[in-house]
Amino acid sequence: MTAGVRSTVRITASDNGRGGTALPVLEGEGSLALRRVRSAGPDAHVLLVGTMGGPLGGDHVTVEARAQAGARLRIGSVAATIALPGQAKGEAYYDVRLTVDDGAELLWLPEQLISACESDLRVTTRAELAPDARLVLREEQVLGRTGEDPGRLTSRLTVHRAGRPLLDQELACGPGSPGGWDGPAVLAGHRALGQLVVVRPEFETDKPQPALLGENAALTPLAGPAVLVTALAPDALRLRATLDDALRRLS
Repeated sequence: MTAGVRSTVRITASDNGRGGTALPVLEGEGSLALRRVRSAGPDAHVLLVGTMGGPLGGDHVTVEARAQAGARLRIGSVAATIALPGQAKGEAYYDVRLTVDDGAELLWLPEQLISACESDLRVTTRAELAPDARLVLREEQVLGRTGEDPGRLTSRLTVHRAGRPLLDQELACGPGSPGGWDGPAVLAGHRALGQLVVVRPEFETDKPQPALLGENAALTPLAGPAVLVTALAPDALRLRATLDDALRRLS
């Protein structure tokens, strides 16, 4: 078995004092590079760029991003991430750590994560928010490419505000996962699943109410000024449309 690649990117956004956002830290190594792209507003817009395939078996990818007081940071990616088996047959890891200070906003909006056949990936996303922080976080997973079975995908998402948990959930799909993951109580045969978390201070007094968003999506208020949208779809295109509609509704 060969050792995997370790990749780390670090992003820090700060108020530039002129109504915009500066990026004093923008560092990438290993399989990921970072590119700042033009933004029409006061936010800083950064894209994750894959420089090699994967993550492959044995790889460990870490993304660390912080929006300091007064900053507005938007993070996306130029393409979908495809988890592949690789020569090293061990588990791969993709860790995302987001920190948002008071008066700051962070939008985590990457493209889909695709679990290719025979891959084994564990994704851990953790957001730490100050009391007056704002967050939009979207995650989308697609089980297998066209015409193939999925790999194994374990995804854990946690959001804390002022040190207290708003959300802590984990889902395992694919071969070797606990039984029933593809049954009627979980995915019901769908191949694409997604989550959208929106945290805004104004939700303390004016929080959206629980709602069904079509046949396979639901909006659920969380403890504190936050809501969670969960959605299933037969493919990535329809999943994105559902989550985009939900975000427009919440905006």
